[in-house]
Amino acid sequence: MKQPDQKPYFLLSFIPAVAYWYLETYYSLEIALVGGILLGVVEMLLEKKFTGHVHTLSKLNVSLVIVLGLVSLVAKEGLWFKLQPTLTGLSVASFLVFKKLRGQSLMLEMLKDMHQTPPMPAVVYRTLEWHICLFLLGFAAFMAKVALVDTTATWLFWKTGGFYIVFGCFMVAELGYIQWVLRRQRK
Repeated sequence: MKQPDQKPYFLLSFIPAVAYWYLETYYSLEIALVGGILLGVVEMLLEKKFTGHVHTLSKLNVSLVIVLGLVSLVAKEGLWFKLQPTLTGLSVASFLVFKKLRGQSLMLEMLKDMHQTPPMPAVVYRTLEWHICLFLLGFAAFMAKVALVDTTATWLFWKTGGFYIVFGCFMVAELGYIQWVLRRQRK
C-alpha cells in the first residue's frame, strides 16, 4: 500500500515569523505586524488546503499571532508579537501538567486513538511527557529573554531552526535516558 505524501508542512509555521523579521527590517513596525498577522492566517489556510485539517497547536499559534500582533499594534511595540513562542510553550506545558494531574497521558491517548499498542511501558510515556513539559518551560523562558533583549534576527533563528535543533538534541538525550531506564527495568 502506498504511503501518503509526507511533505514538510511544519515549515508553514515559519511564514509569519520570517515575514515579520523581513518587514520589520525594511519597513515600519506597523507594516511588519500587519504582515505577520495576515501571514499567520494564510499559514492556517495553507495547512487546511495541504493537509485537509488544521491541528490544534496550529490554531493556538495562529490565535496567539493574531492577538499578540493586535496588542503590539495598539502598544506600538513588537515585543508582544515576539512573545508568541513563549506563550505557546507555556500553554503546551500547562496542558501536559493538566493531563498529568488527571492521571492521563497525551501520548498514550494518541496511540490509543490511532489503534496502536504502546511499544513501551506507560511509565516511560509519562516520564517523557514530564521531561518535555520541563523542556518547554525552559525554552519558553529562554524565548522570553530573547524577545526582551535580543534582535529580531536572533529571535527568528530561535523561533524557527534553533528550536528544532535544540529539541532534536533534547530528544536524542531523552531517548538515551529511556533506553537506560528500560535496561534497568529488565534486570
